[in-house]
Amino acid sequence: MQFGINDIMPNISAKVHTVVFLVYPGIKLLDLAGPLQVFNDAIDHSVQEPAYRTALVSVDGAEVITDTPLSLRSQSAADWREAIDTLIVVGGKGAQAASRSSIVLNTLKELAGRSNRIASICTGAFLLGAAGLLDGRRAVTHWRYCCDLARDNPEARVDTNPIFIRDGHIWTSAGVTAGIDLALALVQEDLGREASLALARDLVVFAVRPGGQDQFSTTLHSQVSDQSSRFDELHAWLQQNLQEDLRVEVLSDRVGMSPRNFARQYQLSTGSTPAKAVELMRVEAARRYLEETDLTITRIAETCGFRSDERMRKSFIRALGVPPHDYRRQFQGQA
Repeated sequence: MQFGINDIMPNISAKVHTVVFLVYPGIKLLDLAGPLQVFNDAIDHSVQEPAYRTALVSVDGAEVITDTPLSLRSQSAADWREAIDTLIVVGGKGAQAASRSSIVLNTLKELAGRSNRIASICTGAFLLGAAGLLDGRRAVTHWRYCCDLARDNPEARVDTNPIFIRDGHIWTSAGVTAGIDLALALVQEDLGREASLALARDLVVFAVRPGGQDQFSTTLHSQVSDQSSRFDELHAWLQQNLQEDLRVEVLSDRVGMSPRNFARQYQLSTGSTPAKAVELMRVEAARRYLEETDLTITRIAETCGFRSDERMRKSFIRALGVPPHDYRRQFQGQA
């Protein structure tokens, strides 16, 4: 099966942004398809016209094999003569081989030299690193490969936590769906927050996540640790009821166990005490409020079940090493 991209769009206004995806054999299809759909659907509401023109470019313009039965038609980089607003390098199993190819890297450097903005999705960061584009910059990739990226690029400052990072005109993102978050952030920079939120609603994206959010959530960590999945329903319920009384007696009653047996079984399954798990879920929820809203610390503490500013402050210091006020200031400074 073959999948083609028509990069000629009708009725394009003068404000159109050109986004070029650099592709190579072995890319992960979702690393491309998610961001590509974001840009394809973006509308410049000031003129009610498509805001982006997209193209797939490869070294030689040959058919590109992905990690699925779909293959892609691409345009040769040598034939691409136009200015590039945003160059995006996608990731995938072929990223390591591509990052060692002098032909691919020379192509990347040539295209990057004509691009106003450069970004990578997931392991596409390895190509940016190999091309010297991450030297002296903060960067991120999929959490599983952050150590490898740091090893291969000692001049880069690799951060293992954020879903995406902007450092000057270079943007890098974590794996797979984080590419959608990155694309929405790029749309926000180009068209404004309202356009990005409207696009997210159209795409049924659950939330527009800021770059500073962790790749690996507390709830997901609990689910991964609990291989028996016996407490999955409890974890889902906790996420919706963090403001409630969540003492061990309440949780044990929720799952039909005695408090003592529940506490023992929960720690055996997840590696954490129930109290610590609840505290970290509350901290995670509070972090989102600090990142995404202007709610007061007091209001956030109440909403997330801390009961007081002081309890929330102590929990933040235990979990993150900084109090809520400093976290909000630090996050806003990096956003």
